[in-house]
Amino acid sequence: MTLLDIVTLPAAILRKKTRPVTTFDDELQTLIDNMIETMRDANGVGLAAPQINLPISLTVIEGLPKIDEDGNDIPDSRQLFVVVNPKIVWHSPETIDGIEGCLSIPGYLGEVERSEAIRIRAQNRQGKKVKMRLTGWTARIFQHEIDHLNGVLYIDKLTAPENFWTDEEFHKMREEEE
Repeated sequence: MTLLDIVTLPAAILRKKTRPVTTFDDELQTLIDNMIETMRDANGVGLAAPQINLPISLTVIEGLPKIDEDGNDIPDSRQLFVVVNPKIVWHSPETIDGIEGCLSIPGYLGEVERSEAIRIRAQNRQGKKVKMRLTGWTARIFQHEIDHLNGVLYIDKLTAPENFWTDEEFHKMREEEE
């Protein structure tokens, strides 16, 4: 597999709407595998095609591992999603604020309000149509990655301009709160 270059702001592709994927061939499968490898290597939980300089409607998502009662990661508990041509078809009226970062905006974090639950329609890596109901952290990741496919970044949705920090500022602020 090949690690891909992740583009960062101000790359213009991050602000453009993607085009649908129409061909589910070996080339696409290799791209998907490379995106998964790149996301994992960068310690991300999601990676959208525009972030690797491709204007297509494709994202890979892998949630955080589940934690046991002692606070340890449960091995192999992450769920991997390959999502092609996704559309959010419903979102809950209930929202929740949460901290987000982005591989294309390294070194920064911000607070974003997202729907607590969503439903999406999409295709899987073979092109089969799928429907998903997502809640909590997984729903947040999906919303963030689908925004990428529409040229929207989390910094466009901050709860307030002052709720944007460098990693260092954020961690210092958290330490002071404890």
